[in-house]
Amino acid sequence: MLTKQSGMAAMPAAPQTAQPAAGRDLLFLRESELRLAQDLLFFGYRDFTAGPDKLLAELNMGRAHHRVLHFVGRRPGITVGDLLTILGITKQSLGRVLQPMIEDGYVTQAAGRQDKRQRLLSLTEKGAALERQLYECQRDWVMRAYREAGPQAVEGFRRVMRGLMGEQARGELERLERAAQP
Repeated sequence: MLTKQSGMAAMPAAPQTAQPAAGRDLLFLRESELRLAQDLLFFGYRDFTAGPDKLLAELNMGRAHHRVLHFVGRRPGITVGDLLTILGITKQSLGRVLQPMIEDGYVTQAAGRQDKRQRLLSLTEKGAALERQLYECQRDWVMRAYREAGPQAVEGFRRVMRGLMGEQARGELERLERAAQP
């Protein structure tokens, strides 16, 4: 379910999940603890994206370009429609980012095999090289954090992040996970 806030795009509603017995005591978290969680997310995201942001800025690109590179790289041959669903943006917004990436040689676009109206997106060698640089920058950041936290904390982090996702995002993540399996 999506909710619309004044002047903002539709946002996923909070997931409605049953609380496991072990999590019931978390219902009584103090506001300060929830604010700390929010601070952690804001600061973590800021620092997680700082390296890629700098690299992208040198190329006159931003986070929207990064997201396109990431998801097209994860799913070569992805349709424009599927990418729109994953990103949760309008076709017009994607076009403003995607068209220059095609013109600059980062992304290729081809007609669908069965449905010629579909547009299938893939990274070029140049696009794949940039996506790899961005990935390596963030990979090192995540690896350091995972090593410091340990396996139990990593599993807890994954559970919390999945809990923050709406149903649609969890579905997209599951598709990516299935596609990555040998």
